[in-house]
Amino acid sequence: MKIKVSDIMIPDVIVATPYDTVGGLREVMLDEGVHAIPVVDGEYMPLGILTSSDLMKEVSPNTFVCEVMTPVPVFTVPKYSDIHVAARIMRNHKLHHVVVTHEKQLVGILSTFDFLQLVDEHRFELKNAPTESKRHGDKRS
Repeated sequence: MKIKVSDIMIPDVIVATPYDTVGGLREVMLDEGVHAIPVVDGEYMPLGILTSSDLMKEVSPNTFVCEVMTPVPVFTVPKYSDIHVAARIMRNHKLHHVVVTHEKQLVGILSTFDFLQLVDEHRFELKNAPTESKRHGDKRS
């Protein structure tokens, strides 16, 4: 079974606009426990991404997100892509997050944590999968 990006992505994404403030989004990130917030236009087209690394810069809380976000090109992956496509993009560009799109609009986000969770789930399934008995028959003496 091939696993698609849409199978492991986070669909309910907190988003920002270019003119939200850094201070406001810093609070959102802390409260929600997220490390990246996609920045979108009015039609949910990705314009950039604000990451916890961007927030480490010395900027006023009143600074607009567009001044500190990682801008275009935003690395995106279509939601129906196989997960290896997303993994390759993230590895090749040293990304911890990639924006998931459908017809160029944001529909989710995928992080390295989502991949780790997938690996852990498959490890559990493999570890607990039924195995053949080592007994070669049911002969009793």
